[in-house]
This record gives sequence, structure tokens and C-alpha cells, in this order.
Amino acid sequence: MALAYVFVPLDFKPLKLRAAPAAQDLLDAIEVIRDLYDSNGRKMPADAPTRFIKPRWKKLVVTGDGIDRRYYELCALSELKNALRSGDIWVQGSRQFKDFDTYLIPAGRFDDLTQAGALPLAVNTDCEAYLQERMALLEQQLASAHQLAAADDLPDAIITDSGLKITPLDAVAPDAAQALINQAAALLPHIKITEVLMEVDAWTGFTRHFTHLKNGDEARDKTLLLTAILADGINLGLSKMAESSPGMTYAKLSWLQAWHIRDETYSTALAELVNAQLRNPFAAHWGDGSTSSSDGQRFRAGGKAESTGHVNPKYGAEPGRLVYTHISDQYAPFSSKLVNVGVRDSTYVLDGLLYHESDLRIEEHYTDTAGFTDHVFALTHLLGFRFAPRIRDLGETKLFLPKDSPGYDALKPMIGGTLNLQIIRAHWADILRLATSIKQGTVTASLMLRKLGSYPRQNGLAVALRELGRIERTLFILDWLQSVELRRRVQAGLNKGEARNALARAVFFNRLGEIRDRGFEQQRYRASGLNLVTAAVVLWNTVYLERAVSALQEHGQVVNETLLQYLSPLGWEHINLTGDYLWRRSAKLKQGKYRSLRPFAGA
Repeated sequence: MALAYVFVPLDFKPLKLRAAPAAQDLLDAIEVIRDLYDSNGRKMPADAPTRFIKPRWKKLVVTGDGIDRRYYELCALSELKNALRSGDIWVQGSRQFKDFDTYLIPAGRFDDLTQAGALPLAVNTDCEAYLQERMALLEQQLASAHQLAAADDLPDAIITDSGLKITPLDAVAPDAAQALINQAAALLPHIKITEVLMEVDAWTGFTRHFTHLKNGDEARDKTLLLTAILADGINLGLSKMAESSPGMTYAKLSWLQAWHIRDETYSTALAELVNAQLRNPFAAHWGDGSTSSSDGQRFRAGGKAESTGHVNPKYGAEPGRLVYTHISDQYAPFSSKLVNVGVRDSTYVLDGLLYHESDLRIEEHYTDTAGFTDHVFALTHLLGFRFAPRIRDLGETKLFLPKDSPGYDALKPMIGGTLNLQIIRAHWADILRLATSIKQGTVTASLMLRKLGSYPRQNGLAVALRELGRIERTLFILDWLQSVELRRRVQAGLNKGEARNALARAVFFNRLGEIRDRGFEQQRYRASGLNLVTAAVVLWNTVYLERAVSALQEHGQVVNETLLQYLSPLGWEHINLTGDYLWRRSAKLKQGKYRSLRPFAGA
């Protein structure tokens, strides 16, 4: 590896660059450009490095008169940008563009774990054994899908010369379920959002996690703390919340936020609510906490935050921020992260699965099309998750076969090529080291996915991980073709996430639902407060839905338990989100910890 100094003409501050072997020719070109500026030279030397020049640049850079200096410099700087993003070139002393290797666990530590057989991964770490197992499963799935396709027996799907066609899923909720939903909703008591938070805190004590930054003490004034949390959750802000909450002042709220509200306190408090939902017996009607989905929800950036927002053509021309949220099959939003609108959702799928603090043990995860890439397929498998995205244009997504596989003529319209197992073998140790580093928290999954996806053609590890992902993606598609149950699970999981987004939009109603804080820290607090408040609503609704169903049964109504899965704790029609925010315990509460339901219509 070589060391060089590069001077950009408009900034003569030197950058110390180092390069991996794949980018050495480019670094040599940067050295030539530096020498030209040092010596005030005008013409490019005839022996200047050219191997880094891509075909699209070739005819501009290399002319009949030799090398065109202007285009040579433009090409070199363009490729330097890509190399910095991919990690093939790094800057000594830089935190953003540092050596790819420094993000990972030390090589010695990785070797020790490998020799001890203690790598924290969910797969066989012997490369040949792993590939043999996956290829055998792939051949089995290909043969099964091919047999069904050849006989036109794929369930609700058909493969023709023009591609794949899958019959849309029908609604599965019976009419009786809607009647039960309406009856249960009619019994839920009307309540203010302040009362929801107080009651949920009385059940779980989640406010105890908002400890003092310096001494670790709990907040003395729980009402003041809940007011600050609600100010974030409903997007009102501390100033307006002080005006809407008798007895509160901006100074008190600001002081409490500075000392007690942080990312980590929000995270631990959220885990308390998610765990309470996991332990609630009634929540088991919706799932056992082993599956989840994730989705991004865009909020427009307005006011002072407009200049910090990002634009994505998918969402229109207005700047905004994206809140990427993971929700369990029990409707609990167990992770939420504020991200840039312009970054693909798939970058953050693993962060929520790996770094939440709840007791959930997710085994299967669902996303929409924006949530998948081959890299995500590979890493989720290595880390022990079944990844199941709903791919919009599935007919255009290709299958990849092992070399020397049979023809599989019935699947031919979907076959896109063969797998390159050799590059997986060549980079197997690097793949395991990357996955181990992510699992142990040495580096976040989102950071590595951004780097690996930035310029994969020059990064051998990225290409190898892509090939590994193609194996898992092919297996998933083959399973999707043969299993209507899988399609229904994915659809149901994503529907829960979309319904939760509707609740979040209703809660986050102030300031026209716009994020207007300029500082990224305050914007994060808005997202975290919103997620905590929606989690509290979900838990409160779950508790009172159980009481509503019990009341129906006590009044002699037979409730079919198989219909309880269609109830949802995401309703908010009975919750008052507006007005003055008073923190008084309701006189309607019984001597115990629950309030009375509304009168039974049949009584």
C-alpha cells in the first residue's frame, strides 16, 4: 500500500491517502496530478497510469494527441470519490473515510474466535460445508418448483414466456370479525392522551428509565417528565406545551429535557413497554413476538428544519425526514430511527433487529420492496433471521442457479444466471469477520451496508456478499412461489406496520405534522417521543380490549376466540389528543387500576 498527498486546486490542504491493491493505479494517478501542480506542469506524462479509467471516460481522456489533462483530472477525481465511498481508498486521520478494516473486529480477535468455534453466527462457518448445504437445499427447491410449474400447479401463480403472474391475495377477515371489532371498540372508555400515559406508567413504571445524566437518579417530578415526553410525541414542542399545560413553564421543561431525556433513556423506556406487551396474554392472539416488519414513514421538513431535510423523488419535491420503524407481530413498535429520506430503507433493516433493547426474539422479518437488497438477504441469514420482503416486481426478479444445473425449462423466464461460488470461497473469512463485527456491535449494520453498497464493482467483499445474497434471495423466491401461507404472513405483517403508521400520523398532528426543529438531536427526540407514545397507546388498548371482550362474554355473548386475531390495538378514536394537557388522575377510575368501560349496548 502506498502513501500520497493530493492537492485539489481550490484547496491546497494535503490529504494523506492510502489504497488497497485494487485502487493502487488510481492512487498513482492522484500522485501524478499532485506532482503536476507542484511543478506547475501543463502536459500529462505519456506514461501516466490509465488502468483506472472506465470505458465511459476512455474516449474523452485518451485522444489522438495523447492524454487530455482536464478530462484525466476529472476522471481521477470522480473515481477517487467512488473509491473513498467504497473503502478502496481511505484518508489517514479521517473518521468518515477511514480504512475499511478498522471498522471490523481486530483480525487477531477474529482468528481466536474462529479457532475456538465461538463465532456468534447462525450458520456453519466451514465454507465448503455451508455451500454444500445451501446448494443441496437450492437444488431441492428448484426441482420442486420446476415440477409444480411444469404441471401448472404452482398455488395461485403461473409462469409463462412473458414472466411470472401471481394472483392477488383475497381478504381473509370474515364478516363476523368486523362485528366483534365494532362491539369491542364501542366499549372502550373515552380517555385523554395524558391519562393514557399516566395509567401505562402506573402499570409499567417506564418513567423510571429517564435517569439524570450526571447522578443516575430518577426524575422527581413525573408529571413534568411526562409533559416533556408528550411534547415530543405529539410534535408540540416545549414552548407550546408549557402554554397548554397549567403549572408548567418552558424553563422547567427545558431543564428536565436537558438532564433526563436522551436517546438511551428513550430506548430503555420503550423496551419496558414492548416487554409489557410481550407478557400480556391477550397480545398472544396477534402473534408470539417472533416475527416483525419494518417500514419508513416520511414527515415533511418545514420551518427552520426545511434546510436540513432531504428530497427523494419517490416522495415528491419537498424536503423531509424519514422515521424507520420496526413493529412486532403483537403491534409493539420496538425500534425507531430517524434517517435521511434519500437513503434506501434496506440500509436500516438490520439495525432495528439487532440493536433494540426489548426481550423480543425475532426470527422472521418482513419489508416492502425498498427494504431488500442482496446484501441484506446475505447478512440477515448469517445473523439468524429469516428475511421475507414483499417484492413488488417479483416477475422481474431473477433466480440464480448453481453451475451445471439441469435446464429447469419451466422456470426459464425467471432464470437470470449462475452463482459465482468461487468468489464466496475467496472472501469467506472476510464475510464471517464482517458479520461477526456487526453482531458484536463493533460497527453498525447500516454503516457497513452503506459502504458496501456505494461502489460494489471494485470491492471484492461486496461482490462476494452479493453472491451469498443471491443464494438466499433465490431460495426465498422459490419458497414464495410454492407457499400461499408465506405470502399471507408477509402481507399481514406489513399491514400491521402500515396501520401503525396511520396511528403515528394521527398522534404527530401538531405543526401540520411537520418536523420543524433544525437540530438533528431534537429531530431524533421527536421520532423517539412519537414511538414511545404510540407504544403506550398500543399497550393501553391491548389491556382494555381484553377487558372489553371479557365484558361481552359476561353479558352472555359467545365470542369466537379465532376472531380475536382481527382486533387491533391501533385505534385512537376514543383518545382525545387535543386541548389543554392536564395531568390529574381521573375520578372515573375504580379503586383498582382500571377505569370503567362504556355501557354495554345490549344492557
